[in-house]
Amino acid sequence: MKKEGETRIPSGCAIAAVISKTGKLMTGQRIVKAMEPMHDRSNGLGGGFAAYGIYPEHRDFYAFHMFFDCRDTRKKCEAFLKEHFEVVKGEIIPTRKIPEITDEPIIWRYFVTPLKSVLADLQLDEKEFVARTVVKINNELNGAYVFSSGKNMGTFKAVGFPEDVGRFYRLDEYEGYSWTAHGRYPTNTPGWWGGAHPFTLLDFSVVHNGEISSYDANRRFIEMFGYKCNLQTDTEVITYILDYLIRRQGLTLGEAASVIAAPFWSTIDGKTDEYDKEKHNYLRTVFPSLLVTGPFSIVLGFDGGLMALNDRLKLRSMVVGEKDDKVFIASEEAAIRVMEPEAENIWSPAGGEPVIVKIKEGDF
Repeated sequence: MKKEGETRIPSGCAIAAVISKTGKLMTGQRIVKAMEPMHDRSNGLGGGFAAYGIYPEHRDFYAFHMFFDCRDTRKKCEAFLKEHFEVVKGEIIPTRKIPEITDEPIIWRYFVTPLKSVLADLQLDEKEFVARTVVKINNELNGAYVFSSGKNMGTFKAVGFPEDVGRFYRLDEYEGYSWTAHGRYPTNTPGWWGGAHPFTLLDFSVVHNGEISSYDANRRFIEMFGYKCNLQTDTEVITYILDYLIRRQGLTLGEAASVIAAPFWSTIDGKTDEYDKEKHNYLRTVFPSLLVTGPFSIVLGFDGGLMALNDRLKLRSMVVGEKDDKVFIASEEAAIRVMEPEAENIWSPAGGEPVIVKIKEGDF
């Protein structure tokens, strides 16, 4: 008989998130503690966090968090960045040496803004240029990896249990208005630093529990638009799909959710609101290759908010709670109770129905 820890747990992985709807800052200590009761959902092969609002002093600059395999690779990358960006600051990301986190790469961050002359020559807006630069570095500069690239936000991830990753990156010393977290239990792909969640592009970050059976179809479609999926995990493609739908196609969060977790045709046919029916017919017809199938629960972080979403059959657990100005999301209620013992209105979202929380206008 196999013992605990020796068998595959297909529903493994833990996700959690918290946001203040009035933009109040919270240290990372709360979200790190939330991962402790979900320890057994992970196996130590990946943990990570995304935080929003942590760099107010550099809020107008893109914060590139980067892994390097050696000093020479870092020097090459810095030279490349200086050709295309104004680099206002570059520094080692502070970490705390702990025995649970080993084999760490060189970890740096750079605060940058694209050179206006470069944007004019390429005739690109700055977000598109930054997105292309991230894809280029991650695919063409061996030994370098941009794992976070948004403004006034950052991702922190490693191989390890999430609570150890949080201590390693000293997240108790950061303050943000929104936090997401992930504990990884890889079932089909290896555990490595770049493969830990969250996955990010610009200000979008995604944590995911589940398996994407439509990965090849999703990947083939999204790579036609310049994205490259090479980080050895299926979650990466969700981040690119959401960036494509929201930033490049201009869909709302709800419309993007209706693409990746589209209602069944029979459900659409049964809708009585003609506008709603026509909209869902349109989205399923125009973006059929971006339907994400298989069990999943995800939390999307973005500038000023969060979106939580289950697959349309709700094959992965996810619960939501509230208290005062805060909204909590997690795989298990126990994690919410750690963040806020007096949490109220605990409920489980329906399959395919997004939960969207935004900072109140004027508060952020």
